[in-house]
Amino acid sequence: MTTGALLAVDLVLAVLTAAGWLGGGAAAAVRRRPLALALAAFALLATLARAITIVALARAGWWFAAEKVLVAAPLSLAAVAVAGPRLLPVPGDVRSVAVPLLFAGYATSSALLVTVLHGYPASVGAGLLAVAGTVTATAVSWRALGARPSRAISRVALVVAVGALVTGVGLTVVPAAPVVHHGHGYREARTTDEPTRRFTLTAGTATVSVSGRDVAAWAFDAQVPGPELTATVGDVVEVTLRNRNIGRGVTLHWHGYDVPNSQDGVPGVTQAAVLPGQEFVYRFRADQVGTYWYHTHSVSDVGVRMGLYGVLVVRPGPVAGLDVTIPVHTLAGRPLPAPRTERVEAGTPVRLRLINTDSTTHRYALAGTAFRVAAIDGADLRGPTSLVDTAVLIPAGGRYDLVFPAPETPMALFVDGRAVYSTGPVSTPPGDWPVLDPLGYGVASAVPWPRFDRTFTLVLDRGLDLHDMLPRYAHTVNGAADPDIPPQVVRLGDVVRFTIVNRSAIVHPWHLHGHHVLVLSRDRRPAAGSPLWLDSFDVRPGEVWEVAFRADNPGVWANHCHNLAHADAGMTTHLMYS
Repeated sequence: MTTGALLAVDLVLAVLTAAGWLGGGAAAAVRRRPLALALAAFALLATLARAITIVALARAGWWFAAEKVLVAAPLSLAAVAVAGPRLLPVPGDVRSVAVPLLFAGYATSSALLVTVLHGYPASVGAGLLAVAGTVTATAVSWRALGARPSRAISRVALVVAVGALVTGVGLTVVPAAPVVHHGHGYREARTTDEPTRRFTLTAGTATVSVSGRDVAAWAFDAQVPGPELTATVGDVVEVTLRNRNIGRGVTLHWHGYDVPNSQDGVPGVTQAAVLPGQEFVYRFRADQVGTYWYHTHSVSDVGVRMGLYGVLVVRPGPVAGLDVTIPVHTLAGRPLPAPRTERVEAGTPVRLRLINTDSTTHRYALAGTAFRVAAIDGADLRGPTSLVDTAVLIPAGGRYDLVFPAPETPMALFVDGRAVYSTGPVSTPPGDWPVLDPLGYGVASAVPWPRFDRTFTLVLDRGLDLHDMLPRYAHTVNGAADPDIPPQVVRLGDVVRFTIVNRSAIVHPWHLHGHHVLVLSRDRRPAAGSPLWLDSFDVRPGEVWEVAFRADNPGVWANHCHNLAHADAGMTTHLMYS
């Protein structure tokens, strides 16, 4: 069983355990003896099963079990210690065990809330709040059921509840020293060479046709996707961005292209958002061959979803054969691009540049021909082998280049089962094909660094976040949400290792600006194929990725989940050069 599955099972067991204790207590309160005893027995069995899952999660990594070991386990033990002895021997008046059973339910429920609302890391404040909630709820139930606790017990309960509540709130709510994200101290001189490729992009509202239906969009040059920008290695690229009427502002982020920091297009970090009537000029040298894309990074969740994106391709020289870009997107609930068919002479070299511009993973399958994955995220693979009847999963923001000679018979590319590009009708569309694992594809080589100068761990989770005293249920990194996540500080020339842990129940496609990272391992299994230099990779529930890079591009860089709704809801941190 995967760690992600264990997390899900543990959550279900926690809910069932709490429901069993609470249901048993309620049944006992109304003297439903058989039902009360059955639910209590069920809760005991669920508690035992959960102990097994917690041990398994702790073995997978402390990140997955911290609050379960430190908060849930003690409260569960207290629940069993209080409720268990009252059930043996079976009481004559089952109503006498109502409060102990309810106490057990409140204890397990409080621990469950710590996991759901607080998450990682475990804290004393969260534990004390759980204790306060348990004691308070038990005291209220005790009073409601007409019991007569002694004054001493009442005073102790009151002191424990109030003390735990006040201390827990203090430790949980009082913020740490504020994190200030300031402009970086580097202002790279733009290249003074004469631009050889000039483009102008105008952002504005537009109506575009998708699958025969007119939909409202935000677009570059009134088209979705925006114009394809192409360059050849050595070119100086100059792009003038103008904002016609996007009220929330626009920028251009060159996704996967490691531009100088001042050209990265992150508002509030590298530039101000370009407001209506304004313009901004980006200039950089085309020195990275590969498939990339551009999109607004101003209110990016809305802007990209509405259509503010396009393709950037840098080629080493003249195109030989057929070179096709296929950016996949969902606009107003309808898929792009529209299906396209063209005839290709057999034997023609074909390169399909697959780009996922959505915030979720897509499945791609090439039917009717063998192919090789020549590059991922703009970086060529070493020794790619021929594949057939094999699908690839491309994370949000990711790119795969597929190459093959055009076959004599028709071939077609399917995205999530929909044909988007073909040379004719394919008689056998892809079925339940296996998925390529890029960590084992191609020819391996040694990691280029003998040691790491900086190491960071990023634990991805969900939790209640208080920013400016306003609560929100945020996507968090190490228990905090943007803008309160401390940056990762490095020095120029450092070799940096990131451990990225996903203890949430959803996929997080991770994306570091300004750098490609080398994949070292996934779930402690070393990468065994071609060196994988990625800028976007899916960290699935329960997964642990280790990646590394050399800090060679000074500035302050966004480091975030590229499910842009998650980034907007707090899952954005920053890499900062000292």
